[in-house]
Amino acid sequence: MSESLSVPSALAGERVDRAVALLTGWSRAEVQVLIDDAAVLVEGKTVIKSRRLLEGEIVELLAEPEPVGLPEPQPIPIVVVSEDADVIVVDKPAGLIVHPGAGHPDGTLVNGLLDRFPEIADVGDPARPGIVHRLDANTSGLLAVARTPVAYEALVAALAARTVDRGYVALVWGVPDSGSGMIDAPIGRSVRRPTRMAVREGGRQARTRYTVERTFTESGVSLLRCSLETGRTHQIRVHLAAIHHPVVGDPAYGGIRSGVEIARPFLHAATLAFAHPVTGEPRQFASPLPPDLVRVLEQLSD
Repeated sequence: MSESLSVPSALAGERVDRAVALLTGWSRAEVQVLIDDAAVLVEGKTVIKSRRLLEGEIVELLAEPEPVGLPEPQPIPIVVVSEDADVIVVDKPAGLIVHPGAGHPDGTLVNGLLDRFPEIADVGDPARPGIVHRLDANTSGLLAVARTPVAYEALVAALAARTVDRGYVALVWGVPDSGSGMIDAPIGRSVRRPTRMAVREGGRQARTRYTVERTFTESGVSLLRCSLETGRTHQIRVHLAAIHHPVVGDPAYGGIRSGVEIARPFLHAATLAFAHPVTGEPRQFASPLPPDLVRVLEQLSD
């Protein structure tokens, strides 16, 4: 889908999420999901949901929402690393989708969270309650979940201010020229393949730091530590592919090659640190590599 709309005078000054909802008949929650997924462009550029529109501006819709009902509690096993009255930190396994969406209306982390922590139903977006940041379905590791509205607002603000430290371990093809570096390149929805993201002009600012931890010369791969300064969809996967070192096992961004047997992208959210949203106390968490990724490393030789 690709549809262009011109902003009428009656909607000049309105937020983009409200304006698109009024123009299309979709709910604001549905529009906000599309904006988060970079499927709504204004004058060819991705925007945040609070961006105010001007008369005559062109809003481009690259996808349409799949209406999803409010998630229901389900007894899905969840590994809780930490919990208090305000914040839950979970260690998500690979294969578990974070929240309901098109093609997966239930069986998600959110369904399991609602079963164990029913109070989060009133926290944040009703379609994905408590969720302040996400991990791709096949990425494992640490995720913070807000348990109260106050914690939700504080964590969202901390993410926007880039004061939440998120560290990842990735196995990539090849050996980067530098032992450490910063990838600073805007990310937006791919023009050629709208279901994927790409480094592109007009995309949203995205910055990823990396450090080479270990190289496996015989296998032609390297183990990296990566940290996010922003949180765009597929950011690490897109950025590493853009510098010609795609994540091993990643089918979407060029990571499927012979020589390493793996059933999913080798990407794990290994560390998470933030100031507690209510007390301000520093909180730090670490998650070891899961067994499937450990087995991959054991099969490699330097």
